[in-house]
Amino acid sequence: MPEVRLVGPNGEQVGIVRIEDALRLALESDLDLVEVAPSAKPPVCKLMDFGKYKYEAAVKAREARKNQTNTVLKEVRFRLKIDTHDYETKVGHALRFLGAGDKVKAMIQFRGREQQRPEMGIRLLEKFAADVAEVGIIESSPRIDGRNMVMVVGPLKNKAEARREQQQKSGGRSAAKRKIRTDAPAETEGQNVAASMDDEARAKLEQARQAAEGDA
Repeated sequence: MPEVRLVGPNGEQVGIVRIEDALRLALESDLDLVEVAPSAKPPVCKLMDFGKYKYEAAVKAREARKNQTNTVLKEVRFRLKIDTHDYETKVGHALRFLGAGDKVKAMIQFRGREQQRPEMGIRLLEKFAADVAEVGIIESSPRIDGRNMVMVVGPLKNKAEARREQQQKSGGRSAAKRKIRTDAPAETEGQNVAASMDDEARAKLEQARQAAEGDA
């Protein structure tokens, strides 16, 4: 008679039972008998609500896909004798990449005898890391790669967090634009006209109004 190793609905080990007994227990418990390790000797089966299990597994998979970072490795390149403007431009690019949740590969391209001064490259990359420290942290220390020296800086926030933060900022700006002042009383057209009249014109207007009331 075939036997299975039976696991209860809460993970408890029931033990080795005949398949008929396992099926009968599943029927009495209003649960499904699911084979979870068919290659085991004997096969392992578990009592569970299979419909609920499939639903929860689908929810977990959906959440995992939504929260995955999909981090991209961006690259910024330096010369050892880079001028201040170019350096600041490279730092600005790196800040934007890291703020969006991507990694940055900083690369120094050595020329000629510059390869004999690796300490200068290390100092430049360490300065770069300090300048982007508000949004990134060193993941791979400076190392020689052929004629280049490279360092990898990772973001402090993943892409999902960066996206949520950007959406919150965008929502706040939109709300501020929609905000309209309502504390100032609206002036009527008549009030605007009266305010623009001089005393003589207002006197004539009053006389005409009284004459009209007299005729009525």
